[in-house]
Amino acid sequence: MDKLKAFETFVSVATRGSLSAAARAEDVAPAVIGRRLDALEEHLGVKLLVRTTRRLALTHEGAAFLDDCQRIIAEVAGAEASVSAGGVQASGHLRLTAPAGFGRRHVAPLVPTFHASHPRLRISLNLSDRVVDLAGEGFDCAVRVGDLPDSSLISIRLADNRRLAVAAPEYLRRRGTPRHPRELAQHDCLVLSSDASQTRGWAFSEHGQVTHLRPSGPLDCTDGQVLHDWCLAGHGIAWRSTWEVEGEIAAGLLVPVLERFAAPPNGIYAILPHATRHTPLRVRLWVDFLKDRYADSAFWRRTQ
Repeated sequence: MDKLKAFETFVSVATRGSLSAAARAEDVAPAVIGRRLDALEEHLGVKLLVRTTRRLALTHEGAAFLDDCQRIIAEVAGAEASVSAGGVQASGHLRLTAPAGFGRRHVAPLVPTFHASHPRLRISLNLSDRVVDLAGEGFDCAVRVGDLPDSSLISIRLADNRRLAVAAPEYLRRRGTPRHPRELAQHDCLVLSSDASQTRGWAFSEHGQVTHLRPSGPLDCTDGQVLHDWCLAGHGIAWRSTWEVEGEIAAGLLVPVLERFAAPPNGIYAILPHATRHTPLRVRLWVDFLKDRYADSAFWRRTQ
């Protein structure tokens, strides 16, 4: 029995909550994971997990053993990194997820660069606007934008993000620039359709008080990228995230309006399913890589 592989399998199953999730993370059949656990339990002479068709739970011995296994795996990874040729090298399968629009623009272009520094990695990127179950679906890290609900997951703030009203210069020359959020009622606002996933509205701050408006206009769409494109074409004022429009603002293609009423920023986060002190090396390096890139203001001013 490969003890380290057995320890890693046990930790993966215990933290992900199922044999199938651990199997997906390794691209093996669940039966392989089951055999490794059986061999480990037989070797130790104790039951580590209570497995039924509906649930999986740690025994008392399993909970104690989990802490020791996580510590051992982290120490082995650190020892390997300290002697790797060419510096710290990650290996294994890194499974990432991000929102579709943000991921296409600000995650996907970075993946090949990161892989070039860590060629022993296999990297899978899932782009989806649904909130995935990280542990249950076998993901190592998610990038999420906006306010986060209370959660047992680990969140690491990577950068600030603001939402702001923007318009093309041609639109503002034609229709004028609103000076107060109330004046949006006299403008063509490009809004998400009522049947789209909708937030509380456009947020503005005045005298320390944040208010939310729901402007209307002649054009709406369920797709934010379409609203962005319409805005660039001069069809109205749109409510967009800075991660979407900073490049166009820097290039003069869009102009922020009502900036003095800007609401406080929210964040861009890396979300992890495990406690940070037991995070695999490949995940720690990926998060550090994102933090470094996102800290560079020039990164956000790129136009696509």
